Amino acid sequence: MDPFTQGAVGAALPLAIRRGKSATVAAGCGFLAGLAPDLDIVLRDPEDTLLFLEYHRQFTHALIFIPVGSAIVAGALFGLARSWFAMEFLEIWLLCALGYTTHGILDAATSYGTFLLWPFSDERFAFNVISVIDPLFTVPVASLVMVGVLRKDGRWARGALGWAVLYLALGTWQHHAALSMAHTLAESRGHVPSRIIAKPTFGNILLWRTVYETADYFQVDAVRPGPWAKSFAGAQAAKLNLKRDFPWLEPTSQQARDIGRFRRFSQNFTAKSPDGSDRVIDVRYGFLPTEISALWSIKLDREAANEVHAVYETDRSNAGTQLPRLLDMILGDLPN
Repeated sequence: MDPFTQGAVGAALPLAIRRGKSATVAAGCGFLAGLAPDLDIVLRDPEDTLLFLEYHRQFTHALIFIPVGSAIVAGALFGLARSWFAMEFLEIWLLCALGYTTHGILDAATSYGTFLLWPFSDERFAFNVISVIDPLFTVPVASLVMVGVLRKDGRWARGALGWAVLYLALGTWQHHAALSMAHTLAESRGHVPSRIIAKPTFGNILLWRTVYETADYFQVDAVRPGPWAKSFAGAQAAKLNLKRDFPWLEPTSQQARDIGRFRRFSQNFTAKSPDGSDRVIDVRYGFLPTEISALWSIKLDREAANEVHAVYETDRSNAGTQLPRLLDMILGDLPN
């Protein structure tokens, strides 16, 4: 999730068990601890731009790291503002641990993938029930937490947590409905997919991007589950084939190894960019759910030396122009 949401949810849990003067301290500890796991973004290498993909949402987000990560935050807070807190270290640690705990779990509810069981498992947990930014989730949670802080009353934070659980449950329901609609679309085309995924589109849980895999290609569609259900047929992309798509690529080169790393990150939902450039894209994501226009990719260089890395790139340049079309798919034909 976005940092503000992570901080708000992190503040809600410790605030929910406090009233009176300590409520502000509890919320502050939880807010900062709720942000802390994303400090893993500093793990970057300008020569290897894929490195951060391997470490983002890795050990700092793992369940086993909660005591360590929260202790680091608590130690920093205790050392900097011991007299202001008027609490023992263990009490601050507990408040920070509650806030820290929410981060990895909330991230796992999105679609990027989180190493919750690191180092025992390299599985990226991605429950795909909420977008990384969703105002209908964030605004009520943050508003209730703010009122709880101002009134020094944890009951408002319990309301925030209740809304968060309810919204995630609704997202789970929508996710299952979107998968069902994707199966129906595949069957109507006579396809028997080997894999189907569904992910919420930007900022909502009404419209979903679905991707299913056949023997030769990926099919992308958009579905809107619920009382006003509607499907939007999308595009196809041929599955990545290195010999066909990049015949010039040396199999032992660093760029070839980087494609393997990107494939693991992308759960092998990879294809050559449809614009004909020497890029490998992640088909799972796109601002418009019916198009093959990846939000991120890796760029290859035909002239690069064997030891040179591929370059990770992001592209959100068309988001502004595509937003009206996205809104039309989300809200079109809905009753006023």
